[in-house]
Amino acid sequence: MATEEHLSPDGPPPLPGSAPPPARDTHAVHHETQATRTYPCGTCGSALVFDPGVQQLRCRSCGNVQALVEVQGAVVEQDLRGAIAQMRAQAPQVNALVAGEKEIVCQSCGGHTTFTGSWTAQRCPFCATPIQRDDVHDAPDRLAVDGVLPFQVDDAAADAALKQWVSSRWFAPTEFKEYGRAGSFASIYTAWFTFDADTWTSYTGERGDDRTETHGSGDDEYTTTTTDWRRVSGQVSRRFDDLTVLANDGLNPKHTAAIDTWPMDKVQPFSPEFMAGHLSRTYDDPLEQCATRARSTMETMIERDVRSDIGGDHQRIHSRDTRWSGVTFKHVLLPVWLLTVIYGGQTYQVLINGATGQIAGERPYSKVKIAAAVVAALVVIALLVILLGGGS
Repeated sequence: MATEEHLSPDGPPPLPGSAPPPARDTHAVHHETQATRTYPCGTCGSALVFDPGVQQLRCRSCGNVQALVEVQGAVVEQDLRGAIAQMRAQAPQVNALVAGEKEIVCQSCGGHTTFTGSWTAQRCPFCATPIQRDDVHDAPDRLAVDGVLPFQVDDAAADAALKQWVSSRWFAPTEFKEYGRAGSFASIYTAWFTFDADTWTSYTGERGDDRTETHGSGDDEYTTTTTDWRRVSGQVSRRFDDLTVLANDGLNPKHTAAIDTWPMDKVQPFSPEFMAGHLSRTYDDPLEQCATRARSTMETMIERDVRSDIGGDHQRIHSRDTRWSGVTFKHVLLPVWLLTVIYGGQTYQVLINGATGQIAGERPYSKVKIAAAVVAALVVIALLVILLGGGS
């Protein structure tokens, strides 16, 4: 059974990853009574949004561009064992902020917006003003965000990629292809944990090499395959760097896995400015649960390394002992464009990696189009039969 490194749980409260205080020079307007913030344009008063094209704040009304001023510090790896110990101690308080609903009064129009569960940045449904909750990411009893991967794919590029993907689904219903009227398409910062670890694994087992022999001759000739086994032992090592685990529910795991290629070298220290104009979520799944999933993935990869090291045609692993060190994590927000369409009483999702443009999703099938295609194919076959038969 794998052994785990005993990391020191010592560390100053609050929890690892606590964000530094915001810079005094800021574009944000804090609404203390609502524990929210907005980003009004200094020129016309409209809302500033983070623009992936210029990597700065931009006003869509007047075009004013303002540089980010709150990004500071560095993205730091956190001690996993110490964080889990603190989270266990604070479990009752940790879940309180994202349980149920919180109603926010928009400071632009006075309309009421409801934040449900892990949502931390939304738009006012009445005036479309982007609103961020300050009481979640900065809460002392929740893990703060260590870093954010800013959107690199802008609205136009995301829409073009989605149109191409949807139009290539020949058997999708026409109503689904008109997703602009039937669905919701939004840019969302989703919550993930990344994990690092250095591992050294010693193993014992057996290597099997197949040997083929030919017997008899002529019509009676046949072959047999025998596996020769010999005992082996050895050691493999692997460095895990930024293994990602999604910490939000409601997203199809198959699709998130298909777009799970992130340029982590572009991750920036967390700043709410990156969220301006985009939706955002904090984590639903706790760190310990995500760490368990990460470890399971790591152990599967280590087993694959062991089998590769044993070699041969077959492998038997009798024992495996892993030493772990440098076990750390980060809480990061990663960008996703999400299309959600409800069709025929079912929900369909298409996801676009907001940094690379990778796309994955699902769509319904049109029974009418499939039936028409089958009929057309039968007609073509019938015509071919007639033509070939007439020429014989």
